[in-house]
Order: sequence, then structure tokens, then C-alpha cells
Amino acid sequence: MVWNAIKSSLLSSLPESEFNLWINPLECRQQDDESIELIGPDRFFCAWVQDHYLNRINAAAQKIGMTPKIKLGVAGKAAAPVVKSTTREQLSLPGMSVDQTRFRSLHPAYTFDQFMVGESNVLAQSACTALATGDRSYGNCLFMNSSTGLGKSHLTQAVVHQVFNAAPGTRLQYLTAQQFTADMVQSLRTNSMEQFSRKYVNSCDMLLLEDVHTLTGKTKTQEELNTILDYLIKSGRRVILTSAVSPNKLKGLDEDFRSRMTSGLVTGIEAPDYETKVRIIDHKLRGHSLNLEDELVDYMARKLNGDIRRMESTIIGLKAKSRLRKQPPDMALIRELLSGMVSAGTADLTTEGIRSFVSEQFKVSTDDLRSRSRKRSITFPRQVGMYLTRKYTKKSLAEIGGAYNRDHSTVLHSVKVITKNMTRQAGTKEQIEMLCTKLKAD
Repeated sequence: MVWNAIKSSLLSSLPESEFNLWINPLECRQQDDESIELIGPDRFFCAWVQDHYLNRINAAAQKIGMTPKIKLGVAGKAAAPVVKSTTREQLSLPGMSVDQTRFRSLHPAYTFDQFMVGESNVLAQSACTALATGDRSYGNCLFMNSSTGLGKSHLTQAVVHQVFNAAPGTRLQYLTAQQFTADMVQSLRTNSMEQFSRKYVNSCDMLLLEDVHTLTGKTKTQEELNTILDYLIKSGRRVILTSAVSPNKLKGLDEDFRSRMTSGLVTGIEAPDYETKVRIIDHKLRGHSLNLEDELVDYMARKLNGDIRRMESTIIGLKAKSRLRKQPPDMALIRELLSGMVSAGTADLTTEGIRSFVSEQFKVSTDDLRSRSRKRSITFPRQVGMYLTRKYTKKSLAEIGGAYNRDHSTVLHSVKVITKNMTRQAGTKEQIEMLCTKLKAD
């Protein structure tokens, strides 16, 4: 079989995870010496393969002495000869100009059925599902915020997949705030703001804009986007905005713009709870054809906190090391893998994990840590939590402050206080060092 031979060649030249993600899902519907008809799960998957792997597929075919015409299509639809795209950031739908629809590169696995729902994200998932299907139960404007790696992009891309699969004629704009700014600047330079406005106002049925926290301080972009949002929301168009910081923590924003962005549903996505992490890990293990005992899954769920991408990375590493050593994954291998993710055994430390640790050590609740209380019994643990989070994570001051219901200046002050006291008070220094030792060993 020609396609099997091509796949074997690609498997030897691509990383296994990449092969499993982009080549393995392709199915051969028909093949002969002159052509191969391949089908993928959806048109976006096929577009990505077309742009990033077509040359590799052709090279692999030539390697085995074949030069077939490659046809690529979506399951259930007729395959068509592949024509090389002229852009990697947007596709034109039938009967529509390229200017009318724009979206970022989509991950084929970022769909609703691949999203693990838990208490930490159920409202965001429900709202996105409703907006994707045209249900206005949650309104027509959604603002989602969360730390990195908790599923904002997964949900927004799931919306795009759903919309284009169900209603491919939808005029949709999906891009980052940085891309929006660059587009506006280019339009200003070329005196084409009329076309810019037409694209995002008259010719836009749905706008998905990620990373709006990057617009802080960009007054002109805020003004333009505020005007666009005003029109889209009032005319009933669907809008989804995402941010790494909650709206009330965003600095350098025009208040009218902040009000407009949060005129609909505002919801955060928290780190997954234990049960959700178990389901996520189980799901990703199945995707990598791994089967672990419950004890091992339990250990990973307890150790891997926060960023879901870290779970994926751990499982990929687990599979690779297991194959390399030709032994099934065991506790020793998992411990080794987790301890090596970052130095000093702090691979799994997150803002939420450190806050819970401090809560347990000082016998105060997480609600107390987030409260406005100025009692010494509360303020000191809160300052310690901020200090440890700053020391062991890469979170920004604003993100750390958000975990304790404070702003970035409070975090900076807390770090300075703890650092100063450690140099002047032996008791504080010993206490912090003891906590650091416990935290890394936990």
C-alpha cells in the first residue's frame, strides 16, 4: 500500500507526538499509482496539513519512487486536489473574500468534545458552547480570564471549530489583541481605516479576541476597539474576549472600554480540582496509548497542579522514557520525570498550590488569605504566600496579586517585607527556609 509506505517514511522522520497528531489521523480513502485521496477530521485540520506537511508527504512519496497527485478532503465530503495556500493565517470560504474572515491557526484537538469539564471551568465551557450554537442564554458577549494553560484558547478554538462546521458562511474574526493592534497600525499607515472598520464592523458576525490584557496603555487601540465592540454588542453580534488577568485587575485601561468589555458575562477559569485532573490525565494517557494504575494517576494528579500543558508534557516524557528504557511506566519513573521538569523539584508549584500550602501550614483558610483582613495572623501568611509564589513561579505581580485579591503593588511590598525581615530576623529566616524545604519536598 502506497500510503502505508509513505506513513512509515514520515514516522521515521517526524517526532512521534507530531506524527500522531497530524499524520496518523489522515485516512486513505482511495489510492493508485497516479493519485492518493486522503481525508481528515475537518477542514481546519486539512488546511494545517496542507500548509505544513504537504511537502513532506510528497517528499516521502518520491523517496519510495512514487509521484502521486495528493487529494485532501474532509470525512464525508469529496476530496479535492490540494492547492498550496498563499497564507497561513486565514482561509477563504466559498463565495467570500479573504478580508471577510480571519482566524489564527487552529489546533485540531481543541474542540468541545476534547475539553474536560469540571467545577473550575463549567461556566466558561457552557457559555462558549451556547455562543457557538447561537444560544443567547448567556448573552452575546463573554469575557474569560485565567492564568496560562487552563483552557482559554482551547475553548475559543472550540467555538471556531463548531461555528464553521455548523455554519461555514459565518463571517468570523479570531485573532489576538496584538494582531488586532498590528492590523490597525497598518491600516493607519496605508490610509485604509475605512476597510479596517468594514472588516470588523460591517462584515463581522462574530469576534473572538484573545489576550486583551496586552492592550493596557495602548490608548488608540482601546478607542478603536471600544467603538467596534459598541456596535457589535448593540447589534447582537457574538463577542468573546480572553485575558490572563481579571478585568478589575487590568491597569492602564480606559474605564469606558473596561465597561464595554465586561458588559456581558464575565467568568474566570480556575486551576482544575483533583477529580478534573484525574479525568484530564486519563484522557491524555489514552491519547498516547498509555495505561497506568490508579495509584500512579493519583500521584500525578496530586503533583501536577495548574497549567494543563504541564500534564501533556509529563505524559509525553513518560511515554518517551518508557519506550527508551523498554519498561512500563512505574512510580520511580514518574518521580524522576517530575523532579527533573525544573530545578529544585519545583516543577508542579503553582499559585494555587502554594496558597493552599501556606493555608495549611499557618492554619488559616484560603478565604482568609484573600480577605481584606489586616490581622497579623492573616497578613503575615499572605505575605509569605506572595513571597513564595514570586520565588518559585514565573507569574507576574498582577497574577500573584489576583490569587490573594490584591494588586501588584501589594505583592511587591510583601516580597520586600519578607526579604527585609529575613535579613534582620533569624526567626523569620528559619521559618521561610523551613517552608521552602517542605514546599520542594512535598
